[in-house]
Amino acid sequence: MPKVQLTDLVLRDAHQSLFATRMVTADMLPIAEKLDKVGYFALEAWGGATFDSCIRFLNEDPWERLKKLKKALPNTRIMMLLRGQNLLGYRHYADDVVAKFVEYAARDGVDIFRIFDAVNDPRNFQAATAAAKKTGKHIQAAISYAVTPFHTIEKYAELAKRYAGIGADSIAIKDMSGLLKPYEAYDLVKAIKKVTDLPIEIHSHATTGMSVATLTKAAEAGAEILDTVISSLAMGTSHSPTETIVEILKGTEYDTGLDTALLLEIAAYFRETRKNYKKFESSFLGADTRILASQVPGGMLSNLESQLKEQGASSKIDEVLKEIAVVQKDSGYPPLVTPTSQIVGTQAVFNVLFGRYNRLSGEFQDLMAGKYGACPAPKNPEVVKKALEGLKMEKEITHRPADDIPPEYAKLEEEAKGVLGTSQVSVEDVLTYAMFPKVAPNFFKKRGEGPVVFKPEPDAPGAPAGKSAAGSGQAEKYNVNVNGTNYAVVVSPAGTVAVAAAGGGAAPAGASGGGGLAVPAPVAGTILRYAVAEGAEVASGTTVIIIESMKMELEIKSTAAGKIHFLVPPGTQVAAQQPVAEIAGAGGVAVSAAPAPEAAPAAAPPSSGAVIPAPVAGTILRYAVGEGQRVASGDTIVIIESMKMELEIKSTAAGNVRFLVSPGTQVASQQPIAEIG
Repeated sequence: MPKVQLTDLVLRDAHQSLFATRMVTADMLPIAEKLDKVGYFALEAWGGATFDSCIRFLNEDPWERLKKLKKALPNTRIMMLLRGQNLLGYRHYADDVVAKFVEYAARDGVDIFRIFDAVNDPRNFQAATAAAKKTGKHIQAAISYAVTPFHTIEKYAELAKRYAGIGADSIAIKDMSGLLKPYEAYDLVKAIKKVTDLPIEIHSHATTGMSVATLTKAAEAGAEILDTVISSLAMGTSHSPTETIVEILKGTEYDTGLDTALLLEIAAYFRETRKNYKKFESSFLGADTRILASQVPGGMLSNLESQLKEQGASSKIDEVLKEIAVVQKDSGYPPLVTPTSQIVGTQAVFNVLFGRYNRLSGEFQDLMAGKYGACPAPKNPEVVKKALEGLKMEKEITHRPADDIPPEYAKLEEEAKGVLGTSQVSVEDVLTYAMFPKVAPNFFKKRGEGPVVFKPEPDAPGAPAGKSAAGSGQAEKYNVNVNGTNYAVVVSPAGTVAVAAAGGGAAPAGASGGGGLAVPAPVAGTILRYAVAEGAEVASGTTVIIIESMKMELEIKSTAAGKIHFLVPPGTQVAAQQPVAEIAGAGGVAVSAAPAPEAAPAAAPPSSGAVIPAPVAGTILRYAVGEGQRVASGDTIVIIESMKMELEIKSTAAGNVRFLVSPGTQVASQQPIAEIG
């Protein structure tokens, strides 16, 4: 056996990092025979965001993907990434759900479970590890790597020893940000080798440009397994090229023994396949050395920039980066990995916008209260106190958080039966529903249509593949004045016309260019489903389409009456303001789902009561009280979702509440959402 083995991440983390986890199984199977001949330690092919992406965007059953890959890779072990007690969802699950998920993942094809926890709490490994042990599969405990005053080599070695004690078969260093420096990797591997003889695998993203050197030094220190990606899907936010590492180690005592000629054939295949996903490609291709100073993962950095732009606060990025360090310290130095990266980053944004800890997201309160497990270092007691007050808890949780979750598989099974409309449901479908209860119902409805198909797009400017390349490929925008009122006119490359009044109202009769009145997408996203049938007569205000944007659902409504004709099928990614439907027979009144321009914000309702504005842009998630209910000053009345976090909106006066926007509505910062009368 060679001194160093490689795990190739081409079927999971590569396309998750480079083009939003969009690779379909149909693009994996043709090359599976050659991948199976390489002699990898494993192929990472499942877990992470693949499950979510399969049902949300690809109309693929992730369990069927796993079964097909297992059949196509008889000689190579399949690895999956599992978030401990979170599994693949966004919350902790009861132990019975964890056990069932691991059992069926193993049965359907997983050979190696790479288990990690965002805060490196070994207690969050217990249920998944125990379940994996029962299957006889390989358990790899992953340490989430961070660079903080608390995270020392000695503490990482101590953690590796604890993981070995709970039944791990190997240890992984999960460097999600590319922060692991070459000589530190050497010292870290040496330190872990002193406390355990388990094999060590190194996982380091190429984001900062250090990963090739890091893997090389780790091999010299005794790391037995390295994570790489076939070259045509490597580098950028992905990982080091497989062929590069093979060549570096060739002829040394660390020689992998892999055939470079075969690897080059595989690289050629994925080079062509990558063209299918051009529209999903990240613009980031080089090395982002800002991360070396900010310690913020590249994906988190780009996400923060997008969130601040959404809040109209793009100029505050430097303040937020500094504040992240404060929040991370106050919350006990959790590594910045899903979901703690989003929790810490969003709280830093809130601190900059509203003052330090004046507003706490629900998830940040949960983190401070111990609901995600024990963070590596002591937390700021004043911030903990504030979080506990918000949650109405007396003290921080010190036990294993999952101990508070009663068995829930039977309940989820009954819910899944209701969603599917059947008395019999497969375990896999129950688990799919458990992971993503908001997305799974629509997937179950569309599953019979089969997976989406991606084809190469033309390099020259023009319409998307399959569409006419009329015009320049860019929407043409005009401002016109009709009877003293300004209107925005948008002509798409396909020739569809959308007209909206500058104040958000409808255009007058005749203002449209004719040929059907366009309903544009208000934001970039994915068409999730139609809310009415093709050709249906709809009234003004009828919800016609559900669009998914930033993992949230948004209703697109008609502002005119007429027959609807859909222009794009469910599953299609659309740009902001792209026409997605037309209303025929609407008397020339264009339908616009676009938000009102910034120059004409929604006016406060004429009332002597107190108006409650949205403090940030986001989506109204739910009401916390009933319409008309009497509330006291300081009572929570609305929960808003902003930057993937939940934020409580409180009343500023006593009185009866009247809501001005409904749940599911996207709102702008400072838009009135309720009044107290």
